[in-house]
Amino acid sequence: MRYRFFGLLLLVLFSSCERYLYRDRMMRIGPGFEYSDFSEIQETQYRIAANDRIAVRLMTNDGAGMINISGGASGSVGGATDLEIKIESDGFAKLPLFGRIYLEGLTIRQAEMLIEDKFSEFYNNPFVLLEVSNKRVMIFAGANTSVVSLVNDNTTLFEVLAMSGGIPSQGKANKVKIVRGDLRNPSVYLVDLSTIQGIQSANLVMQANDIIYIETRGNYVSKVLSELAPYLAILSSVVSTVAIVTRLQQLGQ
Repeated sequence: MRYRFFGLLLLVLFSSCERYLYRDRMMRIGPGFEYSDFSEIQETQYRIAANDRIAVRLMTNDGAGMINISGGASGSVGGATDLEIKIESDGFAKLPLFGRIYLEGLTIRQAEMLIEDKFSEFYNNPFVLLEVSNKRVMIFAGANTSVVSLVNDNTTLFEVLAMSGGIPSQGKANKVKIVRGDLRNPSVYLVDLSTIQGIQSANLVMQANDIIYIETRGNYVSKVLSELAPYLAILSSVVSTVAIVTRLQQLGQ
């Protein structure tokens, strides 16, 4: 009976250890999981995404005169502030004069050219400048979690890591995951920064709402000892009690 009890207690201990060691680890990959093809995201420019906020500045005659596109349906020439538009969840944005236009997935220059073409129906030689104001990525690296703003249109993975403090001391440089797209069905890419060949992937241009996850090495020895401490105390108490009872039985015989 005693051996069965000790066996059951050890089983509880080991099962508890396993839950403890892995309970704070995010984005675990199951057996047979296939990462997305990294060659698909070798982008060199930022692409507009849903929920982006974009400042639009419109000028005529290839930049000679500013147009007030927020002051009325017909517009006017003057020193107006930029118009801010939002990319809706379906990829469209609403602009004065010609309504909704699909911009998601376009580079900044492609979007500028498309809007210039639309405004050419109303103005001579329109010149458009766009700037995305809310581009950011999230970084998870153990206890080091941060949100980094993309300061330009071609901010790379290396630059984002540098702005966030780099790979932490307990981080695994060979296991950097990038999660991109709709979180209901995201694309997951694995980047190995521990080799020169893998570092070439760090030139990847970040997109808005990318998630960068750096797997970390845990101090499992101290965690195991901390987790086992209550159980070891119980085990010690049980062993002491059994020893006392056994001794008393021997004395009574």
